[in-house]
Amino acid sequence: MAGSRQQHTASARTSRRAAPARSRRRKRSGLRTSFVVTLSLLVLASAGIGWIYLKLSGNINTFSAGGLSDNRPSGSSKGQNVLVIGSDARTDGNSSLGGGDKDDIGRSDTSFLLHIYADHQHAVAVSIPRDTLLDIPPCRLPDGTWTKTQVNAMFNAAFSVGQSAQGNPACTQNTIEHLTGLRVDHTVVVDFKGFAKLTEVVGGVQVCLPQDIYQKDLNPNRATQGRRIFTEGAQTVSGRQALDYVRIRHGIGDGSDIGRIKRQQAFVAGLLKKVKSDGLTPTKLLPLANAATRSMTVDPGLGSADKLISFMMSLKDIDLHNTKFVTIPWRYEGARVAIVEPDASELWTALKADRTVDGKDASGTKDSGAGKAPASPTPSATGGASGEESGEVSGGGISVAVYNGTTVTGLAARASRTLTDHDFVVTGTATASSQDHTTTVIEYGVGLENRARTVARLFPGAEVTPVSTTSGIDVVLGTSYADAPAGGTGDATGSPSAPAASPGSVPSAVADDARSADDDPCSNLSYG
Repeated sequence: MAGSRQQHTASARTSRRAAPARSRRRKRSGLRTSFVVTLSLLVLASAGIGWIYLKLSGNINTFSAGGLSDNRPSGSSKGQNVLVIGSDARTDGNSSLGGGDKDDIGRSDTSFLLHIYADHQHAVAVSIPRDTLLDIPPCRLPDGTWTKTQVNAMFNAAFSVGQSAQGNPACTQNTIEHLTGLRVDHTVVVDFKGFAKLTEVVGGVQVCLPQDIYQKDLNPNRATQGRRIFTEGAQTVSGRQALDYVRIRHGIGDGSDIGRIKRQQAFVAGLLKKVKSDGLTPTKLLPLANAATRSMTVDPGLGSADKLISFMMSLKDIDLHNTKFVTIPWRYEGARVAIVEPDASELWTALKADRTVDGKDASGTKDSGAGKAPASPTPSATGGASGEESGEVSGGGISVAVYNGTTVTGLAARASRTLTDHDFVVTGTATASSQDHTTTVIEYGVGLENRARTVARLFPGAEVTPVSTTSGIDVVLGTSYADAPAGGTGDATGSPSAPAASPGSVPSAVADDARSADDDPCSNLSYG
C-alpha cells in the first residue's frame, strides 16, 4: 500500500510537472497557428490589392510620348497642369452611345486645362471651345512624319491630325503648350463609355435644365421633336442620360458651344461635389479608378494604377469653393471663336505665377501673402518706348500676332497691352519656335510693309523683315524688349494711360464669369 501510494504520489508530481510543459507547447503551437493564419490573411490581402492594382494597370491605355514636341515650355510653377480631353471617338463600342460611324476619325468633343496650384489647395479648369481659332504646331502623323504648322485652324482639328479613329492627344497637348506657354504635366482622354460608367459608379450627378429637352434638341437632324429626354429643373442623371446632358447643344440659350461649356462646367462641378461627399479614400477611389480606366487614355506619366491613384489622392485637400471653372477669353469671329488678347496672355501669366482667380498667391511659399502682387515689373503702356521715340502711334485696326521669343514670362501679354492701347488688334499670342531672340523682329507678308513699320514704332530697335510664310504681321519679341524700362506714366501720345493689370492677375472679365464647384447647379447655365 505504501509503495502504491509512493508511486501514485510520484506519478502525480510528474503529471503536475508535465502539465505546464504541455500548456507551454499548446501556447507555442497556438501562437504559431495564429501567426500562420494572420500571415496567410496578410498574404491574401496583399495579393488581393496587388490583383486590383494589376487589373487597373491592365485597363489603362497610354499614348506614345514620341508625338510630343521637342520644343516644350519649361515648368515654371510648382503646381501641375493636366489637360483633360473628352473624345467623341466611336471605336470600341462608343458608337452605341454617341451614334455615328464606328470607323470615323476621333475628335475632341470638349477640352479643359486643369491647373493645380503649388499649394495643392486651389485649382482652376480653363475650358477651350472646340471652334477656337489658333495655330496648331507641327504634330506627328501615324507614319512617323511631322506636319507643318496650321495657321488659324480650329482647336479640335488638333485631335484629328493623322485621321485616326483613336485621335491624336499628343497633338492637342502640343497645341495647348504652344498656345499657353504652360508645360502640360499630364494628359487624360476619356471617351463616351468611360464617362457614362463613371457617373453610374458615383450614383449619378445632380444637374439642372432651364426647360424641357426633347430628342430633336440633342440631334437637330431629326424630322420630328421626338420624346422628352429631360424635364425642366433639378434632377440626378447617370450613364447615357448624363452623356446626353453634357453633349446637348441646341434648344438651350443661343445653341452655341459656349453655352454647352457652361453646362459642362456645372456638371463637372457636380461630379466633384459627389465624389468629395463620398470621401476620397482608397476604398472609394478604387471603384472610380476601375470605371474610369476602362475607357481612358493617358500620357506615360499616369500609365500605372499607383501613379493614377497617387495623383487622385493629391487632390483631396482642394476645397470645392477653391475649385474654379473659367473659359478662355473669347469673342465670336463669324461662326468661330477668336481668342481675346491681351486677356488670354494675362490669364496664362497668372497661372504661371500661381495666382488664383480671386487674386490670391497660391504658390505655397512661406513669404507669400493673400492679395500680394508678384515681384515682376509693372508694364507701361509703351513697353519702353517714350513719346519722343514713338510719336503719336495709332494702329487703326491693324491686325498683329505676338510671339514671345524669349524665356521671360508674361512678355507677350505686355506687348499685347501696348498694341491694344494704341488701337491695334491682337489676333493671338504664343511662344515663338525658339526662345533665343535678342532683337525684336516685325515680320510681314506681301503688301504690308507700311503697316509693319507702323507697328515697329512701338518697338524701338526692332528689325522689319518681309517673310513669305506669313500673310499678316507677326511681332517676335526679343530680350531687347524684355530689358526695356517699364513703369512709364504716359502712353506714346504723352497722355496719361490707365494702369495696366498686374502681370500676375487674372483679367476681371474672366474672374467675374468664374464658377465654383460648390455653386448652385441651377445658376449660370447657358450663354445667350
